[in-house]
Amino acid sequence: MSRIGKKPVQIPAGVTATVEGQKVTAKGPKGELFFVANDEVGVKLENNAVVVTPLTQSKDARSKWGMSRTMIENIFTGVKDGYERKLEINGVGYRASLQGKNLQLALGFSHDVVYEPPVGITIAVPKPTEIVVTGINKQQVGQVAAEIREYRGPEPYKGKGVKYAGERIVRKEGKKK
Repeated sequence: MSRIGKKPVQIPAGVTATVEGQKVTAKGPKGELFFVANDEVGVKLENNAVVVTPLTQSKDARSKWGMSRTMIENIFTGVKDGYERKLEINGVGYRASLQGKNLQLALGFSHDVVYEPPVGITIAVPKPTEIVVTGINKQQVGQVAAEIREYRGPEPYKGKGVKYAGERIVRKEGKKK
């Protein structure tokens, strides 16, 4: 029995939701998103909440039950508030700047790295050592943040590189004489 899947997803104020078969569409102040549920789960709209139920008691249907409920909750949160991921840059000479909509990163390479964000993602650079990725799709925001971090991930000896805000880097001791 899925503890997450059992709970109905309440539709927040300012968001309109429609259910057409397996497709759940949410419209809010930030935009519009949809999620198509798997055929092994049923989706219904009941008294201002979306209820997800497994159609069979197979292991596969029960595992998709909780996932579908979470995905629906994520689209409601995305169209209402949006998502944000912060990145920090550590290292001498490492910095970020915006070049129009594109992100320009100086990460110790012989050239600057230019990252072009996909449609629906906004990148802000409040400080040269801080990057803020925002958007309405949780998966897309996380993917863009991971792609930026991948250019120069944090290394364990000096901690230089791009890391998530609040991420703890496990440090290693250098070699001894």
